[in-house]
Amino acid sequence: MATLPLPVVMIRSHFVNCGGAESSKLIAPAHCVCRKRVTHSIEKMDKGRSIVCGEVRAYGTKASLRRRNFRVFATSHISLVQNEERPAAYLFRTEVGGHVKVLVRKNNVKYSVHVEVSSLQLNSSEDKLVMSWGIFRSDSSQFMPLDFQSSTPDAKSTTVEIPFVQNSLGTVAVELDFEGSLTPFYLSFLLKCPMNGDSKSSVLRSHRKSNFCVPVGLGSGYPAPLGLSFAADGSVNFSLFSRSAEGVVLCLYDDTKAEQPALEIDLDPYVNRSGDIWHVSMDNALPFVSYGYRCKGGITEKGDKLLKKHVLLDPYARIIENAHLVLNSKSLGKIDKEPPFNWSGDVRPCIPMEELVVYWVNVGRFTKHKSSGLPDDVAGTFSGITEKVSHFKNLGVNALLLEPIFPFDGKKGPYFPFHFFSPINLFGRSGDPVATSSSMKEMVKKLHANGIEVLVEVVFTHTADDCALREIDNSSYYHSSGEEDPGTKNALNCNYPIVQQMILESLRYWVVEFHIDGFCFINASSLLKGFHGEHLSRPPLVEAIAFDPILSKTKVIADSWDPHDIISKDIVFPHWKRWAEINTYFSDDVRNFLRGEGLLSNLATRLCGSGDMFLNGRGPAFSFNFITRNFSLPLVDLVSFSSGELASSQLSWNCGEEGPTNKTAVLARRLRQIRNFLFILFVSLGVPVLYMGDECGQSSGGSPSYLDRNPFDWNALRTGFALQTTQFISFLSSLRNRRRDLLQKRSFLREEKIDWHGSDFSPPKWEDPSSRFLAMTLKVDREGNDLISDVSSASGDLFVAFNGGNQSESIVLPPPPEEMEWLRLVDTALRFPGFFSEDGEPVLEQMAGLVTYEMKSHSCVMFEAKSMSDGSMSLRQNRKENQ
Repeated sequence: MATLPLPVVMIRSHFVNCGGAESSKLIAPAHCVCRKRVTHSIEKMDKGRSIVCGEVRAYGTKASLRRRNFRVFATSHISLVQNEERPAAYLFRTEVGGHVKVLVRKNNVKYSVHVEVSSLQLNSSEDKLVMSWGIFRSDSSQFMPLDFQSSTPDAKSTTVEIPFVQNSLGTVAVELDFEGSLTPFYLSFLLKCPMNGDSKSSVLRSHRKSNFCVPVGLGSGYPAPLGLSFAADGSVNFSLFSRSAEGVVLCLYDDTKAEQPALEIDLDPYVNRSGDIWHVSMDNALPFVSYGYRCKGGITEKGDKLLKKHVLLDPYARIIENAHLVLNSKSLGKIDKEPPFNWSGDVRPCIPMEELVVYWVNVGRFTKHKSSGLPDDVAGTFSGITEKVSHFKNLGVNALLLEPIFPFDGKKGPYFPFHFFSPINLFGRSGDPVATSSSMKEMVKKLHANGIEVLVEVVFTHTADDCALREIDNSSYYHSSGEEDPGTKNALNCNYPIVQQMILESLRYWVVEFHIDGFCFINASSLLKGFHGEHLSRPPLVEAIAFDPILSKTKVIADSWDPHDIISKDIVFPHWKRWAEINTYFSDDVRNFLRGEGLLSNLATRLCGSGDMFLNGRGPAFSFNFITRNFSLPLVDLVSFSSGELASSQLSWNCGEEGPTNKTAVLARRLRQIRNFLFILFVSLGVPVLYMGDECGQSSGGSPSYLDRNPFDWNALRTGFALQTTQFISFLSSLRNRRRDLLQKRSFLREEKIDWHGSDFSPPKWEDPSSRFLAMTLKVDREGNDLISDVSSASGDLFVAFNGGNQSESIVLPPPPEEMEWLRLVDTALRFPGFFSEDGEPVLEQMAGLVTYEMKSHSCVMFEAKSMSDGSMSLRQNRKENQ
């Protein structure tokens, strides 16, 4: 039988591209005989990169051109082979009714495609229905079907036509066999039916007016889970959400340094899309090491078409290749399973919130300085944190709060991330993403072994400017914003279902895979916005985090600080008795008091756990208190700089002279103020949060800017200031633990268990802005309190006084309980080492029932009532007899 001339068939872009985008490829049959069994040999010609599809060893080489064979069967039945895998089935409707069923089977290294048409009104003649088909390896701009008659690359492209065979059941079928070395590709076809013996034929397409298209060597894939996943049979599934994209191309790389993908798979909307999720699976990953996506079509917020040239990072990628601080199109997901990590022996500390002492740390800056004494590949990494565990233990810290560790925009800093499912490679020893993840897990495991929890700051409310989410689906992931508000153009629509799902899955991932103990949510006020920017009283995301079965076991903290405006917003945060908050009011009120401003009532509120914020179903343990943080003046600068706008923006006071000085009186006052800040931080109800470097006097030169922060100088820990400050912090941490009955409270103190005093033992002048003295007596609750059973026999009430004025105060202590005496634990005005004492110093002025004490200006004191020793009791008895 003679070969049949075939017309060109234009088929929509449902295809596979092998090699660079600029390559031109042609697959042509050298011979064809139209019978019930037709055998072709196909020659592949590549004018660009010499890549032989399907041959693993030939990818990226200059191998000679090879011949590939495939057979085409026109048959009325399907031959079954015992070792065949379960076929992939696709069912289409034609535009005029009837169904087209396609089965794709894999048998060893070959693929069989069975096409069956049913319910069409056909005559009995075999040649009434013809399938016109081709296979494709190109993108939409390089559509190259098979050329039937010519083997030259310049020939006009055509498709192959094969007649169907009708069986007794009223269906017609065709079966095609392909060598596995040709895969992966798409088989695209349409149906032709001659019109009443006329040379013209009517063309039948799918009900979508497009060609029928099925993947071979590919699976349609699954919509869940999003991202990259591996099946038990070795297949790899890719899944991406995009509602606005008109088309999605999966780009596969066999070399991370290559400029162009080695293979591109243009996903078919009918086969590879479920709702708004695009998905595809591969029988195996072949030689490919990384992947990304191109999103075609869709509209940006400016009305422009989305760019096609960018290869976009999968938002759900677990391992990122080439993720550097400067965003570019080469940030790709790695096609590899995360290696298992040995978590055996790891036990989460699960420290109650009221017992936390938190250290705020930047992973890179903490050990980057050469003074850390660490090797270059360890300095500034997660491994560097691991090497410095002893420093945290010396301070009495039992939780680290890590500044953001997600991949971020290097120009704007870590508070502008572009990915949420991996640690940035910058904090790894070698920059290898797998090694970076492993080193972070090692860090967490060692910290847990030392009783230290790991909390992480996370930013889910906005992204870096060039985040892939914008081109993937701008309208779904982001809030729409006008030109008048450019600062919010990267604001994520957190309560939109797909964004909420991404955030929840990210959080669960960090808990399950990295054993993170809690999260601090930056810019928490934006978590309360609805789809259109409206304020929500019950934001779905915040509520979902509170009740999630995995996240409910972690600590969740809201921080209203906004990295765009560098301010903390005043909000009422919905909490469901689960959410804690970074308490900016604490910092402001304590700073104001110690610089001689504000009301005593404000200070008292902070000392007692900020009942104005946490009395509605929570307690003082939900208040994370801080004096300094990463976007404010360091502690030593807070008492050294107050010129210009610093006094109003930072509430700072330079203690009499701006900047560095040699004046003894000014230096002594600054040192006293630093002690006061630390003392108030630790004796207040709530969670004390220390900032990295404050213990050794780290300075930014009077700049509150985050970018002006310097790496931690480990040599500074040897200075006299650092020695006494670190010892004082360690003492305060130990004191909080020893007197947890009064200083670590999950619930607020009862009113009858606290007495307030003014300077002359009269009631405090709460509303007098000129009053600078406040004292309180914290009374031990001995009734039914098991927590103090081990300390109440030796320790009693605490008397604490604060003098923020320029004058000394002669204070009168209340009478101690029977057979107890007051011992001085702290007086910040005294010289080191006498300004604090573990066991307490007796007050020599103590008389029967009355103790007076001279309190210096700008100082704090604490007294503890303890059982009298035999000598003290004799001394007191003698004093009584002599009166």
